[in-house]
Amino acid sequence: MISALNYVNLPDKRLNLRLREIVKKLSNAPGKSIPEVFEEWHEAKAAYRFMANERVEPEELIAGQQMASVEGLQEQGGKRVLLMQDTTSFDFSHHPKTTGMGPLENQYMSGFLAHSTLSVSEEGVPLGLWEQQVWVREADEVGKRHQRHKRPFEEKESYKWVEGLPDKLELAGVEQAISICDREAHIYEFLDRAIRQGVDFIVRASRGRSTTKEGEKLFQAVSKWSPRHQYTLELKRRPDRPAREAKIELRWGTLTLKAPRRSQAQHQTLTMQVVEVIEPNPPDGKTPVHWLLLTSLPIENLAQAQEIVRWYSYRWLIERFHYVLKSGCKIEDRQLRTQKRLRRLLAVFNLVAWRLLWLTYQSRKTPLASCLIALTPVEWQALYARHHRTTQLPDTPPSLVDATRWIAQLGGFLGRKGDGDPGVKVLWRGWVRLQDIVETWLLFQSPSQDVGNV
Repeated sequence: MISALNYVNLPDKRLNLRLREIVKKLSNAPGKSIPEVFEEWHEAKAAYRFMANERVEPEELIAGQQMASVEGLQEQGGKRVLLMQDTTSFDFSHHPKTTGMGPLENQYMSGFLAHSTLSVSEEGVPLGLWEQQVWVREADEVGKRHQRHKRPFEEKESYKWVEGLPDKLELAGVEQAISICDREAHIYEFLDRAIRQGVDFIVRASRGRSTTKEGEKLFQAVSKWSPRHQYTLELKRRPDRPAREAKIELRWGTLTLKAPRRSQAQHQTLTMQVVEVIEPNPPDGKTPVHWLLLTSLPIENLAQAQEIVRWYSYRWLIERFHYVLKSGCKIEDRQLRTQKRLRRLLAVFNLVAWRLLWLTYQSRKTPLASCLIALTPVEWQALYARHHRTTQLPDTPPSLVDATRWIAQLGGFLGRKGDGDPGVKVLWRGWVRLQDIVETWLLFQSPSQDVGNV
């Protein structure tokens, strides 16, 4: 695992050291408050001062993750990076004294928004946060949605999708970047800009947003195509549905879209590939799968069409990333009084959330790898001793998948035959418990024993 902290260069060496200590402590107890994490008052006070320090730029921490993502990709021999974009809001309505906030979904909610881009390998392993935009809505902009057509695209909130596209300098060392977005990104100007910047994309289409060059609605045009293939798609577990298999039909072809009447795009027509995934006969009570994907990638055969569907299915990872920030790191429970301080804390927690997400999916892709790629020697020793109820340790560290499942069991994962792989929620619970176990384990080690090389 490449550490993003190796690439962070804050203005003062002491700030870099403080950042490492803060990330380490918060990683061990992501859901706890700063006073709970830093038991000594002088340590907690130093953490608060770090969040208030104007010289700490959140963008510097994010840039470190981006550089670590590229190195991690190269280390794995990867040639392309998948960039998952999505937006979430952080609600601080229950902390009314926090300054610098703006309206969110309604007049009763206030906070700030974040648009994140998560880099993911072709195999579906999170590599790190690539880019993140944070902003506060102006109160006087609420209720002016009907005037959005009069504003330049660059001044609209939807321009965040373009800002999330990588530039050539960021892609040094990467052969290909593919931006993957949900239906909100189905904007003609965004597709146009991605093509002009030379960034490939996979965007789920939204009904009513595009018309073909011939004047036909996009979904209507695709519905006339005959299915080319049928196969079973594995749907991952989500909060709104359990994991299941879907028997789907696959259609694909080429269409030319024309610019909307008020479009500010440079090109009046855009030709791209379209892939439709549809579940004609879902099980009783289940919502059928129906994805219509727009892509700049070539589709010359079935394998390429299936690859696009698989890569789009990884988009779920960016939602899990935001979920860990909110539920695991409990960003919205923090009381740092100002939006600027909370932004710095968010930048720190990005590192924490990614590590938990990385562990979840890396163990599925490389189960037989040594757990040392994720755990320190002391952590795996304490974990092994706790799981096996013994102080007799093996000469070789356990595999990553075994260690991950043991951590998940500490968090409530039962590990039954039908339970599948542990998710990020039980892993962060187990991770917190493991840190308590490590502290107890160290108490019983001989001072002369080299616990790092058992």
